[in-house]
Amino acid sequence: MPDYPFPLMIFAAGFGTRMGALTADRPKPLIPVAGRALIDHALGVAEEASVTRTVVNTHYRGDQMADHLRDRNVMISHEREQILETGGGLKAALPLLGEGPVAMLNSDGIWTGANPLLELAAAWEDGRMEALLLLLPLERTLAHGPKGDFRLAPDGRISRGQGGEDHVYIGAQILHPARIASTPEAVFSLNRPWNEMIAAGTAFGIVHDGGWCDVGHPEGIAAAEALIQSSGHG
Repeated sequence: MPDYPFPLMIFAAGFGTRMGALTADRPKPLIPVAGRALIDHALGVAEEASVTRTVVNTHYRGDQMADHLRDRNVMISHEREQILETGGGLKAALPLLGEGPVAMLNSDGIWTGANPLLELAAAWEDGRMEALLLLLPLERTLAHGPKGDFRLAPDGRISRGQGGEDHVYIGAQILHPARIASTPEAVFSLNRPWNEMIAAGTAFGIVHDGGWCDVGHPEGIAAAEALIQSSGHG
Protein backbone atom coordinates (compact mmCIF):
# COMPACT_ATOMS: atom_id res chain seq x y z
CA MET A 1 0.00 0.00 0.00
CA PRO A 2 1.36 3.47 -0.81
CA ASP A 3 2.07 5.89 2.01
CA TYR A 4 -0.88 7.90 3.28
CA PRO A 5 -0.97 11.32 1.57
CA PHE A 6 -1.66 13.43 4.68
CA PRO A 7 -0.07 13.88 8.10
CA LEU A 8 -2.25 12.74 10.99
CA MET A 9 -3.20 14.46 14.24
CA ILE A 10 -4.61 12.31 17.05
CA PHE A 11 -6.35 14.25 19.80
CA ALA A 12 -5.40 12.84 23.20
CA ALA A 13 -5.09 15.83 25.54
CA GLY A 14 -8.50 15.92 27.24
CA PHE A 15 -9.18 15.45 30.94
CA GLY A 16 -11.70 12.65 30.38
CA THR A 17 -14.02 13.98 33.07
CA ARG A 18 -16.99 11.98 31.76
CA MET A 19 -15.03 8.82 32.56
CA GLY A 20 -15.23 9.59 36.29
CA ALA A 21 -12.96 7.45 38.49
CA LEU A 22 -11.43 5.70 35.47
CA THR A 23 -9.33 8.79 34.70
CA ALA A 24 -8.34 9.55 38.29
CA ASP A 25 -4.95 7.90 37.76
CA ARG A 26 -4.55 7.77 33.99
CA PRO A 27 -5.43 9.78 30.88
CA LYS A 28 -8.50 8.65 28.96
CA PRO A 29 -6.50 7.42 25.93
CA LEU A 30 -4.84 4.79 28.14
CA ILE A 31 -8.13 3.21 29.25
CA PRO A 32 -8.22 -0.36 27.90
CA VAL A 33 -10.92 -1.48 25.49
CA ALA A 34 -10.85 -5.11 24.38
CA GLY A 35 -7.36 -5.47 25.81
CA ARG A 36 -5.81 -2.45 24.09
CA ALA A 37 -5.51 1.16 25.17
CA LEU A 38 -7.82 3.53 23.30
CA ILE A 39 -4.83 5.35 21.81
CA ASP A 40 -3.56 2.04 20.42
CA HIS A 41 -6.83 1.48 18.60
CA ALA A 42 -6.39 4.89 16.93
CA LEU A 43 -2.76 4.14 16.11
CA GLY A 44 -3.87 0.84 14.61
CA VAL A 45 -6.15 2.72 12.23
CA ALA A 46 -3.17 4.91 11.28
CA GLU A 47 -0.85 1.96 10.75
CA GLU A 48 -3.41 0.15 8.60
CA ALA A 49 -3.64 3.27 6.41
CA SER A 50 0.19 3.52 6.11
CA VAL A 51 0.37 6.94 7.77
CA THR A 52 3.99 8.10 7.89
CA ARG A 53 3.72 11.27 10.02
CA THR A 54 1.62 11.17 13.20
CA VAL A 55 1.36 13.78 15.94
CA VAL A 56 -0.41 13.10 19.25
CA ASN A 57 -1.27 16.01 21.51
CA THR A 58 -1.12 15.53 25.27
CA HIS A 59 -1.88 17.48 28.43
CA TYR A 60 -3.51 15.61 31.32
CA ARG A 61 -0.97 13.12 32.73
CA GLY A 62 1.17 13.75 29.70
CA ASP A 63 4.11 11.88 31.26
CA GLN A 64 2.12 8.65 31.13
CA MET A 65 1.22 9.29 27.51
CA ALA A 66 4.85 10.00 26.65
CA ASP A 67 5.95 6.75 28.32
CA HIS A 68 3.30 4.76 26.47
CA LEU A 69 4.22 6.28 23.12
CA ARG A 70 7.98 6.18 23.58
CA ASP A 71 8.59 3.30 21.19
CA ARG A 72 5.93 4.30 18.67
CA ASN A 73 6.69 6.26 15.54
CA VAL A 74 4.85 9.39 16.66
CA MET A 75 5.66 12.97 17.62
CA ILE A 76 4.12 14.56 20.71
CA SER A 77 2.69 18.06 20.91
CA HIS A 78 2.56 18.55 24.68
CA GLU A 79 0.21 21.29 25.80
CA ARG A 80 2.23 22.03 28.89
CA GLU A 81 0.67 25.22 30.28
CA GLN A 82 -3.00 24.68 29.50
CA ILE A 83 -5.29 22.54 27.43
CA LEU A 84 -5.84 24.23 24.08
CA GLU A 85 -9.08 22.55 22.92
CA THR A 86 -9.30 20.98 19.48
CA GLY A 87 -8.64 24.05 17.34
CA GLY A 88 -5.88 25.39 19.52
CA GLY A 89 -4.34 21.94 19.82
CA LEU A 90 -4.22 21.58 16.05
CA LYS A 91 -2.80 25.09 15.65
CA ALA A 92 -0.01 24.33 18.16
CA ALA A 93 0.83 21.09 16.35
CA LEU A 94 1.01 22.55 12.83
CA PRO A 95 4.81 23.02 12.90
CA LEU A 96 5.13 19.26 13.48
CA LEU A 97 2.48 18.33 10.92
CA GLY A 98 3.86 20.35 8.02
CA GLU A 99 2.12 22.03 5.11
CA GLY A 100 -1.22 21.24 3.54
CA PRO A 101 -4.33 19.34 4.61
CA VAL A 102 -4.25 17.34 7.84
CA ALA A 103 -6.13 14.17 8.76
CA MET A 104 -7.42 13.88 12.31
CA LEU A 105 -8.67 11.17 14.63
CA ASN A 106 -10.16 11.41 18.09
CA SER A 107 -8.70 8.91 20.52
CA ASP A 108 -12.01 8.12 22.26
CA GLY A 109 -13.80 6.24 19.50
CA ILE A 110 -13.81 2.74 18.06
CA TRP A 111 -14.39 2.23 14.34
CA THR A 112 -15.18 -1.01 12.55
CA GLY A 113 -15.57 -1.69 8.86
CA ALA A 114 -13.70 0.40 6.30
CA ASN A 115 -10.61 2.26 7.46
CA PRO A 116 -11.75 5.81 8.32
CA LEU A 117 -8.59 7.49 7.09
CA LEU A 118 -8.64 5.70 3.75
CA GLU A 119 -12.31 6.55 3.23
CA LEU A 120 -11.59 10.22 3.80
CA ALA A 121 -8.50 10.29 1.57
CA ALA A 122 -10.42 8.67 -1.30
CA ALA A 123 -13.18 11.30 -1.10
CA TRP A 124 -11.03 14.40 -0.51
CA GLU A 125 -11.15 17.06 -3.24
CA ASP A 126 -8.45 19.65 -2.74
CA GLY A 127 -9.53 23.14 -3.79
CA ARG A 128 -13.22 22.34 -3.35
CA MET A 129 -13.11 21.24 0.26
CA GLU A 130 -11.76 22.86 3.39
CA ALA A 131 -13.13 20.12 5.62
CA LEU A 132 -14.33 16.56 5.06
CA LEU A 133 -15.92 14.94 8.10
CA LEU A 134 -16.71 11.27 8.61
CA LEU A 135 -20.32 10.84 9.69
CA LEU A 136 -22.87 8.22 10.62
CA PRO A 137 -26.65 8.50 10.82
CA LEU A 138 -27.58 8.97 14.47
CA GLU A 139 -29.40 5.65 14.66
CA ARG A 140 -26.26 3.76 13.61
CA THR A 141 -24.03 5.14 16.37
CA LEU A 142 -23.37 3.43 19.70
CA ALA A 143 -23.22 5.10 23.14
CA HIS A 144 -23.37 8.57 21.62
CA GLY A 145 -26.55 10.12 22.97
CA PRO A 146 -29.81 11.37 21.49
CA LYS A 147 -28.66 14.27 19.31
CA GLY A 148 -26.98 14.51 15.94
CA ASP A 149 -24.40 17.10 14.89
CA PHE A 150 -25.00 17.91 11.20
CA ARG A 151 -27.37 17.68 8.28
CA LEU A 152 -25.88 16.04 5.19
CA ALA A 153 -27.10 17.41 1.84
CA PRO A 154 -27.26 15.31 -1.34
CA ASP A 155 -24.20 17.17 -2.70
CA GLY A 156 -22.20 16.19 0.39
CA ARG A 157 -22.19 19.59 2.09
CA ILE A 158 -22.91 19.69 5.81
CA SER A 159 -24.96 22.22 7.76
CA ARG A 160 -26.36 22.72 11.24
CA GLY A 161 -28.39 25.10 13.33
CA GLN A 162 -31.60 24.65 11.35
CA GLY A 163 -32.92 21.50 12.99
CA GLY A 164 -32.91 18.03 11.50
CA GLU A 165 -29.27 17.33 12.38
CA ASP A 166 -29.50 13.56 11.95
CA HIS A 167 -25.83 12.73 11.30
CA VAL A 168 -23.10 12.41 13.94
CA TYR A 169 -19.46 13.39 13.52
CA ILE A 170 -17.54 10.25 14.45
CA GLY A 171 -14.12 11.66 15.19
CA ALA A 172 -12.29 11.44 11.85
CA GLN A 173 -11.76 14.20 9.30
CA ILE A 174 -9.45 15.89 6.83
CA LEU A 175 -9.14 19.63 7.19
CA HIS A 176 -7.19 22.36 5.44
CA PRO A 177 -5.55 24.28 8.30
CA ALA A 178 -5.38 27.80 6.80
CA ARG A 179 -8.23 29.13 8.95
CA ILE A 180 -6.76 27.48 12.03
CA ALA A 181 -3.31 28.95 11.44
CA SER A 182 -4.75 32.45 11.04
CA THR A 183 -6.90 32.33 14.19
CA PRO A 184 -5.35 34.78 16.68
CA GLU A 185 -6.42 32.97 19.84
CA ALA A 186 -4.40 30.11 21.30
CA VAL A 187 -7.39 28.28 22.82
CA PHE A 188 -10.43 27.55 20.65
CA SER A 189 -12.64 24.74 19.41
CA LEU A 190 -12.75 23.42 15.87
CA ASN A 191 -16.43 24.34 15.92
CA ARG A 192 -15.49 27.91 15.01
CA PRO A 193 -13.64 27.14 11.76
CA TRP A 194 -16.22 24.45 10.97
CA ASN A 195 -18.96 27.09 11.17
CA GLU A 196 -16.96 29.41 8.92
CA MET A 197 -16.43 26.62 6.40
CA ILE A 198 -20.12 25.69 6.49
CA ALA A 199 -20.99 29.33 5.74
CA ALA A 200 -18.50 29.33 2.86
CA GLY A 201 -19.90 26.08 1.44
CA THR A 202 -16.57 24.27 1.79
CA ALA A 203 -17.45 21.82 4.61
CA PHE A 204 -18.44 18.33 3.47
CA GLY A 205 -19.23 14.96 4.95
CA ILE A 206 -19.24 11.32 3.92
CA VAL A 207 -20.94 8.37 5.62
CA HIS A 208 -18.68 5.75 7.18
CA ASP A 209 -18.97 2.22 5.80
CA GLY A 210 -18.96 0.47 9.15
CA GLY A 211 -19.71 0.95 12.83
CA TRP A 212 -18.60 3.41 15.47
CA CYS A 213 -18.88 3.68 19.23
CA ASP A 214 -18.29 6.74 21.41
CA VAL A 215 -16.00 5.74 24.29
CA GLY A 216 -16.13 9.10 26.06
CA HIS A 217 -17.93 7.70 29.12
CA PRO A 218 -17.79 4.37 31.02
CA GLU A 219 -20.92 2.92 29.38
CA GLY A 220 -19.18 3.18 26.02
CA ILE A 221 -16.53 0.62 26.97
CA ALA A 222 -18.82 -2.41 27.00
CA ALA A 223 -20.61 -1.19 23.88
CA ALA A 224 -17.29 -0.77 22.06
CA GLU A 225 -16.10 -4.21 23.10
CA ALA A 226 -19.34 -5.74 21.84
CA LEU A 227 -18.93 -3.84 18.55
CA ILE A 228 -15.37 -5.13 18.14
CA GLN A 229 -16.44 -8.70 18.90
CA SER A 230 -19.36 -8.55 16.46
CA SER A 231 -17.03 -7.28 13.72
CA GLY A 232 -14.84 -10.38 14.06
CA HIS A 233 -11.80 -8.55 15.42
CA GLY A 234 -12.35 -9.27 19.09
